[in-house]
Amino acid sequence: MKKRYFLLFFIILFALIFWGIARQTVTKTVPVVVPPTNDGSLVPDQPKAQKDNLIVVDMPLPNAQVSSPLVIKGKARGNWFFEGSFPITLTNWDGLIIAEGYATAQGEWMTTEYVPFTASIAYTLPPETPYRRGFLILHKDNPSGESKFDDSLELMINL
Repeated sequence: MKKRYFLLFFIILFALIFWGIARQTVTKTVPVVVPPTNDGSLVPDQPKAQKDNLIVVDMPLPNAQVSSPLVIKGKARGNWFFEGSFPITLTNWDGLIIAEGYATAQGEWMTTEYVPFTASIAYTLPPETPYRRGFLILHKDNPSGESKFDDSLELMINL
């Protein structure tokens, strides 16, 4: 009988100690101050869209809110271009093409190094469109037409 009381005493003691420690543990929240970005917004740096060390999109960032005309800037390896350009497609949330255009190299594109590019695509989104998400697709220019040379970078944006 004494062993049972002794065991019960230690169980209760252990429970009280554990409860006391748990009550003293306070989660502190530290306010994080996010400095404004270069464009004045308070959005912290987001990773840029990129693919396999071939193409990097500086603007727009993935999931960015965009408007027409959509301005696209970045850099791509010279072999992403053909004759200094590559095709760009803008689709709505359902994959319907709403605009197409070309990005143009801003330097010598006949290289294996990165070459800056820019593009501008104007689009119209019907007011009855249920979702304002879309996809920007940057296609590697493939004049051969062989599918083994096809490549693209796709990023989601908010139209």
